[in-house]
Amino acid sequence: MPARPVLDTSAVPSSPAAVRAAFLTVKDAAEYLGLSPHTLYVWRHRRQGPPSFRMGPRGRVMYRQESLDAWICEQEQADSRSNTALSPLKADPRHRASRMLSA
Repeated sequence: MPARPVLDTSAVPSSPAAVRAAFLTVKDAAEYLGLSPHTLYVWRHRRQGPPSFRMGPRGRVMYRQESLDAWICEQEQADSRSNTALSPLKADPRHRASRMLSA
């Protein structure tokens, strides 16, 4: 008989208050991000935005707060205003000119 896999429960909050803080509903996640719940539903439908999952017998859409924080960091790094390495002004002038002509 094969051994059963051991689940790592170290990342699972133990108290009810910690569970409520770690897992956010669409409404709570939208408030946390400063967006409308509708925006999150549209993004989920388009497979965009922060990662979400269904939980419980009703299959409620939920978000992990740590995933939202990681997604925010990804957005900051993808934006040239926050990540100066991506600034088009740092590109070689010849490369910049060809990009402007093709746009």
